[in-house]
Amino acid sequence: MSVKNARGFTEGIPHNKALGMQLVELDRGEAKFKLPYDAKLVGNPDTGVLHGGAITALLDACSGAAVFASLTDWVPIATLDLRIDYLRAAEAGRDVTAHATCYKRTRNVAFTRAVAYHDDPDDPIASSVGTFMLSTKPGATK
Repeated sequence: MSVKNARGFTEGIPHNKALGMQLVELDRGEAKFKLPYDAKLVGNPDTGVLHGGAITALLDACSGAAVFASLTDWVPIATLDLRIDYLRAAEAGRDVTAHATCYKRTRNVAFTRAVAYHDDPDDPIASSVGTFMLSTKPGATK
């Protein structure tokens, strides 16, 4: 799926659009999003650092997109659990990138790993692991 065709992950979801998220890449079971720095997302006005909630939303959205990118037939999904480890503060004035991978799917649950970073995913701002519910088609018995 091309990035152009998949912009609904950011532009079609009001919360993601309001935060200014951008889809950078989408591949089989993987997604990369960017959260451009914006003063309205600052959590500490003294330092200019982005609020942790904006980073959480970025990791959740990117992880959800990775789940969708792993599916052959799209079905509704929902975040069941998202655990985030904040490893350091984002730097003021800088965009944040997230990269997520859906590394395992069962019939009803998908599992993700993601990192948020500035320049290098090996120097993360935060990392996450998530589980997402996959809906089953109506009438499915197995």
